[in-house]
Parts: sequence; C-alpha cells; structure tokens
Amino acid sequence: MHPARPKRIDFIGVATASGASIRGCGMGPEALRVAGLLEALIDLELDVADHGDLRSSQADLSTTPLSWRTVEQRKGDVLALAQQVSDAGLGILDAGHFPVFLGGDHSIAIGTVSAVARHCLPKQKPVHVLWVDAHADYNTPDTSPSGNLHGMPLALLCGENEFDASYRGDWLGRIDPRNVTVFGARSVDREERKLVQARGVEVIDMRKLDQLGVVATMQHVIDRAKADGAHLHVSFDVDSVDPSIAPGGGTLVPGGLSYREAHLVMEMLHDSGLVGSLDVVELNPFLDHGGKTATLMVDLVASLFGRSIMGEEAGPVEFVTQD
Repeated sequence: MHPARPKRIDFIGVATASGASIRGCGMGPEALRVAGLLEALIDLELDVADHGDLRSSQADLSTTPLSWRTVEQRKGDVLALAQQVSDAGLGILDAGHFPVFLGGDHSIAIGTVSAVARHCLPKQKPVHVLWVDAHADYNTPDTSPSGNLHGMPLALLCGENEFDASYRGDWLGRIDPRNVTVFGARSVDREERKLVQARGVEVIDMRKLDQLGVVATMQHVIDRAKADGAHLHVSFDVDSVDPSIAPGGGTLVPGGLSYREAHLVMEMLHDSGLVGSLDVVELNPFLDHGGKTATLMVDLVASLFGRSIMGEEAGPVEFVTQD
C-alpha cells in the first residue's frame, strides 16, 4: 500500500528576511524555483500550483539596509506577513490542497502554523508540529539574546504570555507545546531551554539522534501523531542539515544531519502518510555555494513527496532463460 497522494500541492513563497538580522533569505523562494522544485514534483506526476510570493510592502528608500532596522521596526513586517500567510494558507487547506510554504526566514511559521491550527480547530483535529532545526526557536521577547523574531515563532504559537496584544489577532492560531517535536537541535539558549522543558516540548537533539538513530526517533514522532489522528506539519530549516552539505543558511551550526539522515527523515514521513503541510525556510542564496543548498532542498522535498531510489514498486516479471 502506497500513501495517499495529495489532491494538489500549492506552493506559496514568503519572500522576507525581516525576522532575521542577516540579509538574503528573502530570495529563498525564487532560488528553490530556479533549482527545479516545481519540476521535481511534476516529474512525480503530482498536480502542482504556484501562487507566487507574498512580501512586505516596499519600505522608503534610504542608505540603511532593511535588515539593520530595529527589531521593533521589523516586527511590523513580520506580523503583517504572518496575517497574509495565515489567511492564504487557510484558503489552500480548506480547498483540500497541500500547502508548501517557501521561505524566507523561520518567522514565516507564525503564519504557516497558524493556518494549519485554524483549519484543524473546527474539525477538532489535533495538530502536531515537527520542527526540523538546529535551534528550538522558543525564545520570547524577554529571553531572546538578539530580539530577532525568527528565533521566537514556536513560543508565540504555543501561547507564551510575554508576547503582548500587538502580536495577536484573529489570524493567529494556537498549538499545544506537548505536540511539538524539535528534531536535530544542537544550539538552544539557556533561558529558552528552561521554557522548552517546562512546557513539555519534545527535543530530539543530535546527541539522541547519534545514540538512537533516525529510524527509532522518527518512528516515535510518527507513532505519536498517528495515535492522535493528527495533522502533521513539518517545518524544515536549512540549518538542520550539516553546513558541509548545506552552506546556504545564515545561522549555521556544525554537526547537523547528514545527507542520508535528512533523506531518511523525509522518506519516513512520506511513508507515514500523515504530513499535511510543509515549510522550507532559511535558504539564503547569497550565502549558498553555486546553488548547492537549494538543490539539496529540492531533493529532500521530492523525497517527502515520494521520490525513492527504486521508484514505484514493480509488477511481476517473467524471467526467460535460453536453453
């Protein structure tokens, strides 16, 4: 039995680096398209639609780069885009399609996960989030060393009360932190670690992955989501993969997933048939090496949607031997 194929895969880019302090990942969606992402899924005989990119309104021109604006100035961009993404993603999900959100920095997940939560709430369907990332992204405005919102999306989505009313609106969804798994972590801030542990977020860090392996740890994530009958949202950050094979990110940490480990994660997720939405974030073409990271991300997404080494299962074959 093969997993059910999605009715249609809808791509929507979120061309922003407003949640980060390093410029470049706003070009990520187009880099993924140039690397052949849509063609890779069409080659798998999947129905694909591209909704183009959402982006911040054009700021007044000045000699100050957008990423050098204050955190408070960039916060407005992040939240305005989050509302657009949440509404657009909700429309895709309500139409019965599979949304793939192309980032952009990881602050876009404020909108993407909100869309999933809003879609599932009236159905009373649990939402599980698999956060594949070198970082936990569970800081708050009080705990964050940098103040950058790409390090805070999970904390906001899980309802931490340090986020004041300016962060909230009808577009903002909510998830249960106990249904969140951070996978591949290897850089978690001290105060952030305390919050994650207090809220029951599961963290499968690289130490645990080294000890138990991808198969056991991923099967645990899949089994939990399956037992709950959950919608599984995957938020895949480029920096989860080792920088030696994925140099195109702004917050790289040594010791990440290997090429085969990353593919195995995606292959197991495909086989589970549970994934209903996907983020691909933090690709920075300005820092990439000749499209190396973009090409890898295309291959990983293709694995999530069923590309395999041997392809579809073959039918019976008659062997003929000569006398």
